[in-house]
Amino acid sequence: MFYIGIDLGTSAVKLLLVDEQGSIHNSVTKEYPLLFPQPGWSEQRPEDWWSAVQSGVRELMNGFDAAQVSGIGCGGQMHGLVALDKNDTVIRPAILWNDGRTAEETEWLNTSIGKEKLSALTANIAFAGFTAPKLLWMRENEPERFARIAKIMLPKDYINYRLTGVHCCDYSDASGMLLLDVRHRRWSQEMLDICGVSEAQMPRLFESCEVVGMLRPDIAVSLGLPETVKVVAGAGDNAAAAVGTGTVGDGACNISLGTSGTIFISSDRFGVDPNNALHSFAHANGKFHLMGCMLSAASCNKWLCDEILQTRDYAAEQTGITDDKLGTNRVFFLPYLMGERSPINDTDARGTFVGLTMDTTRSDIVQAVLEGVAFAIRDSFEVAKSLGLNIERSKLCGGGARSPLWQKIIANVLNISLDLPQTEEGPGYGGAMLAMVGCGAYASVEACANALVNTKATVTPDPEIAARYEERYQKFSKIYPAMKKLFKELN
Repeated sequence: MFYIGIDLGTSAVKLLLVDEQGSIHNSVTKEYPLLFPQPGWSEQRPEDWWSAVQSGVRELMNGFDAAQVSGIGCGGQMHGLVALDKNDTVIRPAILWNDGRTAEETEWLNTSIGKEKLSALTANIAFAGFTAPKLLWMRENEPERFARIAKIMLPKDYINYRLTGVHCCDYSDASGMLLLDVRHRRWSQEMLDICGVSEAQMPRLFESCEVVGMLRPDIAVSLGLPETVKVVAGAGDNAAAAVGTGTVGDGACNISLGTSGTIFISSDRFGVDPNNALHSFAHANGKFHLMGCMLSAASCNKWLCDEILQTRDYAAEQTGITDDKLGTNRVFFLPYLMGERSPINDTDARGTFVGLTMDTTRSDIVQAVLEGVAFAIRDSFEVAKSLGLNIERSKLCGGGARSPLWQKIIANVLNISLDLPQTEEGPGYGGAMLAMVGCGAYASVEACANALVNTKATVTPDPEIAARYEERYQKFSKIYPAMKKLFKELN
């Protein structure tokens, strides 16, 4: 049997056709526009996602027996606000995870409601990218649109709705809305009241591998698939990627270098960082995880190369950065191009180069960007260590993880071993695995991961390079505190 995995990303949707042994038979990528109507704003049209999924599925199945498709699972960008009216029509473009317009609402939640109360209600504090602040912004700035809201959804859940007609959401994705009581796995009535919405406006909650419904007959015909295809709830992109890399056991860790960057620590038990620098979310295996999320990771390198250096040959820009240069660069980079979430939670923070001199080279700048992202990941890594978590190795995935240089930098900055999965297809692969579990091909998410996920290589730190990076990180960690007040004044 075949399973379709959908990765609904920020720049494109990627679809995979996977069999029960984990072999990928076909993949299709469809891009869609990202809208920036004002500085710091980030939006997309849900209709564009749906059009891309439809055409992508048809192309994916070209030459394959559609009757063999058993299930569909979707992993998707988190936190985005998709608002539907009583006719299930999209009210406005979706406000995305990396949108920074809700600074005032976030501040109000964290101060007037209070971080301690928010953490007690949802296991998290407010971050600008979360869904609850977006609702407050919409209520204040677009009251007529807000009054029309009949259903509040997340990006991947809109796709599941179009496929099945069911308004659904899984616990991992719902965790990032600041509307879910993560510990008790239910909507927080008090948070709904604070945001001025009702539980009737929220989607029904499911476990990630739970079947939410079958394909609607008209959609099955349109896609050329059987009506018997089961659609599972799926997961937020980071939880789905963690499933796809086998990060499902207690204490297992995954680092993702995508548009955003994350450090994801799986746990069998519910737990909260006392300072809420790390998110406390439900996992796609029915358990929990802690996660640090930086808003700009591989996108920092893409920005530098595409916009500043005017090249798309990323590998060529890294060829001159040899081992002897690692940990000796005098240029530092703060990777806060979209503000930052974990662990500093500062929408005013901005990308910054420090240490430029007349002899600074193009290569130094490229290296500083790669290192800045690694240092920022270590910021969250240090929070995890302060909680008593002993992380000796991690999986590494995402587009940026294809760079051998970046692999080496991160291994040495964190001073841990990094395992590279044999199949690195991120949330789409995890979505297909969740569909397999939902369709009964495997008894559990853990059983599926144990059967399908293998390591192709391991990157280990070099003691000398790691020691040099330790010194550089201690200097890097002083830059943001020195700049924090100035960032606020500049903005």
